[in-house]
Amino acid sequence: MDEQSKRGSALLHTLPGIRIVATGSFAPPRVVTNDELARLGMDPEWIVQRTGVRERRHAAPGTATSDLCVEAGRRCLETAEVSARDVDLLVVGTFTPDRPVCSTAATVQDRLGIPSAAIEISAACAGFVYALVTAAQFVATGASRRSLVIGADCNSRVIDASLPKIYPLFGDGAGAVLVERGTAEQGLMAYTLGADGSGADLLCKQMGGSLIPPSHEAIDKGLHLLIMDGKGVFKWATRVLCDSIVEVLDHARLELSDIDLFVLHQANMRIIDAAADYLGIDRQKLVVNIERYGNTSGGSVPLALDEACRQGRVRGGDKILMSGYGAGLSWGTAIFRW
Repeated sequence: MDEQSKRGSALLHTLPGIRIVATGSFAPPRVVTNDELARLGMDPEWIVQRTGVRERRHAAPGTATSDLCVEAGRRCLETAEVSARDVDLLVVGTFTPDRPVCSTAATVQDRLGIPSAAIEISAACAGFVYALVTAAQFVATGASRRSLVIGADCNSRVIDASLPKIYPLFGDGAGAVLVERGTAEQGLMAYTLGADGSGADLLCKQMGGSLIPPSHEAIDKGLHLLIMDGKGVFKWATRVLCDSIVEVLDHARLELSDIDLFVLHQANMRIIDAAADYLGIDRQKLVVNIERYGNTSGGSVPLALDEACRQGRVRGGDKILMSGYGAGLSWGTAIFRW
């Protein structure tokens, strides 16, 4: 299968008439610095040079992904001045659910007091963009009047602390947006979602599903922890990020200079740098917080988006390009007009 076929033939769509009412985010209070990881035999300078991460957040024992979701969702609703009772759809993107059954989305729905259906999407670091597009479809068709979208992951629970090239990359965090009907000028000017399952083994957690159920033997082999082919993922991620940005720009008939803000998945600073250099992105338009949070997977894009909003970097009419990419292999890139 050629590369274009693997990437899903660039399926591109437009969905206007949607607006993001408010944003919210949450990261656990515990800060884990590179100096702290030095006690585990990891080189702080290597971490910064190879990833751009200086610190990350780790959830306290007993804190689950749903806890991160609830706090991010609550902050979003407070900003919007909207009651949870007025939300009629919840969509959560995560690959670190509280438990295999029931869904984390159902737990969050109950704790927030949202009287609606709760959908959970597993697309790893692309999970938030997948969830946003899903909620936007419900709102556009009138099946939902107001949807809460949350991206969150508790990565510290699934990363092997003995792997110095993987463990420092990841952190825990969550972000949320509230979506409802908007004007014809607002919404998704262009978006593409894709997957290439042939690369699933590049980034995965093998134990816990129907293929490899939990067992002492599997745990002894470390199959309950995340594995990643760093070089393979880096090459794929850089390529798919650049290609999908070009595709959505072409579909929306926009130039790179027309984009007001780039909210890219905070996977690795070298990936962001490579994309910025290759495409010629104005670095003043990049939202970058990886040095403080690391890779928060599904929480990455909405957490960065919320920070940009709170910093006053997002205004009505702005064109925001968002992109998430990760395990699956899955990706989602969208241009949203505020």
